Amino acid sequence: MDMESYFRFVAALVFVLAMIGVLALLARRFVPGARSVNRGKKRRLALIEVLPLDAKRRLVLIRRDDTEHLIVLAPNGDMVVERNIGTTFDHLLSDETALPGATGTDAASPANAAAAPTTGTVLP
Repeated sequence: MDMESYFRFVAALVFVLAMIGVLALLARRFVPGARSVNRGKKRRLALIEVLPLDAKRRLVLIRRDDTEHLIVLAPNGDMVVERNIGTTFDHLLSDETALPGATGTDAASPANAAAAPTTGTVLP
């Protein structure tokens, strides 16, 4: 092979890589779902923890805003085990009725007692 063949090969490789880069930029710009909508903002949805129960079922804890939900994912259907975990109602209590040291995160606090879990609800 002479030097001209090597030059053609390198030029073709650079051209193909440049085309892939241009297509990737166009896809990020125009394809829906290719980029995050709230890029600079605080995320509202987070996957906190996943626990495999057996080969087919998983227990998933997700957070939406300041509320956590416990869900069982299975092949025959998903089931909400508990809703509104971690919801605090401290903003509803006035300073006179708030218990000293109650932040809403303690398990014995009245805020968590008011957020009774809903069990056995099947997702659509």
